[in-house]
Amino acid sequence: MPSIRPDLRNNYREILELCDNYNEPVFITKNGQGEAVMGINSYEKLVGKFELHQLINIGNIALEKKKVRPFNEAMDDLEKNL
Repeated sequence: MPSIRPDLRNNYREILELCDNYNEPVFITKNGQGEAVMGINSYEKLVGKFELHQLINIGNIALEKKKVRPFNEAMDDLEKNL
């Protein structure tokens, strides 16, 4: 569950420690409304998952269109280009 922190100015170090120690987003609010989300680790993990899902989707589309070939054949072509 994400942590919601209302006062960045007075708790900056504490919030940074929270971001570093927990692998989840920390939401910063202003006047009770969401203003920012901190936590580079959470961001990188989310982006990594998104990129992985994109690659899996590309692979599934290639399978559906029958645009795949045996692994050994693809590796042979890669080795020829080195």
